[in-house]
Amino acid sequence: NISLSPLAMCFHYGQTVFEGLKAFRTRDGQINIFRLESHWKRMNRSLERMAMPPLPASCFINGIRDLIDKESQWVIDDPEYSLYIRPFAIATENKLGVDASHDYLFMVILSPLKAYYNKPLRVKVETNYIRSAKGGAGAAKNGGNYGASLLPQQKAKQEGFDQIIWLDAKEKKYIEESGTMNIMFIINGKTLLTPALSDSILDGITRDSILKLAPEMDLKVEERTIPITEILEKIQSGDQVEAFGVGTAAVISPIKEISYKGNLYGTYIQDDAGMYRIKNKLSEIRRGTVPDRFGWSDL
Repeated sequence: NISLSPLAMCFHYGQTVFEGLKAFRTRDGQINIFRLESHWKRMNRSLERMAMPPLPASCFINGIRDLIDKESQWVIDDPEYSLYIRPFAIATENKLGVDASHDYLFMVILSPLKAYYNKPLRVKVETNYIRSAKGGAGAAKNGGNYGASLLPQQKAKQEGFDQIIWLDAKEKKYIEESGTMNIMFIINGKTLLTPALSDSILDGITRDSILKLAPEMDLKVEERTIPITEILEKIQSGDQVEAFGVGTAAVISPIKEISYKGNLYGTYIQDDAGMYRIKNKLSEIRRGTVPDRFGWSDL
């Protein structure tokens, strides 16, 4: 436990930033902290957006390595499990006044983790609330982004859905993310579509990994603006449309049904779907059963 003054600025002005990454037990018994440097760089981008000081590599990277070395027994030798790593930073200066804090606390907590979602998802396209607007903090892993998402997600769950698909803030026409994840589509087993990054979309590390793996799996990659109607029209026309969320905790979470303005659209989730092949390839790299040509593994 930690002790903070009620005046600690994290309680009042939202200066909180976090990351999420995983450690895996490889086939030869080593521990792989997957894409550690990429998460350090992204955390510093989030810190900058929230007017918080950057973390030196000696603190984030070396600190996490030392921590995992001390807690290595929690990295379970089971392909169904990983060790989830949650670094976070909060403003701790005792002050009332809307300003950036001068004092901060950085901590790392660990938790063994199994599958985040254990079944294909039913999702609702959110047409009322928004996740983030252009110029906002949507590209930062800031606590406020997630807090603001809870009410619409809660309402969607009350209607029988597992998650929501966020649309752009201005026109509410273009796909941005799916709940707590980036979102991707595979069309007819040939083309991988995902929204292009912007300051309202998180630069996901799993997203980036999949985009680099896709060409090796004979998938054409398109990062662009995607109208929700384009995806639904493809489903209606009989195209084979795979939809899935991607993220560190979720890895790849298949979406089996999309609800938009009261209408339901079923997606392709059969065993031969391309998203499963990508997930298996990513798992093989993390577990060290195939060579890591990208330099993602921190062993």
